[in-house]
Amino acid sequence: MDVEYSAVLTGLAMGDGRIHSAFKRARISDENAGEIAKKLMDTRIVRLLRSRKQFTSWVNDERISDKLLFTTPFLRFWFAFVAPIFKGIKEGNYDEFNQRYENKIAELREAVFKELSFEVVKKSFADDAITEIASYWDRETEIDLFAKTVSKKVIVGSCRYTNAKLKKSEIAKLQELSKRARLKADVFVIVAKRGFSNELKSLKSENVRLFTLKNFKSLLL
Repeated sequence: MDVEYSAVLTGLAMGDGRIHSAFKRARISDENAGEIAKKLMDTRIVRLLRSRKQFTSWVNDERISDKLLFTTPFLRFWFAFVAPIFKGIKEGNYDEFNQRYENKIAELREAVFKELSFEVVKKSFADDAITEIASYWDRETEIDLFAKTVSKKVIVGSCRYTNAKLKKSEIAKLQELSKRARLKADVFVIVAKRGFSNELKSLKSENVRLFTLKNFKSLLL
């Protein structure tokens, strides 16, 4: 694989997947970005995810950067931790790998947790199947989970890979993010590694759904 392609993939692996940021980090000009992105997608290493909001302003058509997401967690791991320093690893020098791993492994775990969270949420809406699910982002707002169901319900959610129990304020944050993004949410969902405070648990209903690691068992059935 060419050096510039590897540089782009490393940029994607170490960031949030936004095409513009990754290509800027790899020092690839905008005029070559489209062709390189297409070739990377053709290899099925990455897939394209478009922002639900295409423009920040209909006046000047200021576009939101799309994202390229790795098709498997292993590929993200490889281009974040192995490919950029493969020569040193091959020679038996693991110092840089260990440093990278210590600094960035939490981000990789969070990314995998989010992907699995999507699957858990999808399974929970069996009676009103989810037709689309992804993250939402625009120039000012980023929401972990945005989904729609067959009946056109809008779902907005957060996925928190943290050892702290989430509090009632998490719902307020989702409501504020939805308002800022001009999304009319019918259901709020929160997926948390550690769980929730009793105050937040008391809000659980058809319109507020809470998930913990216990719910991930459903993915094995």
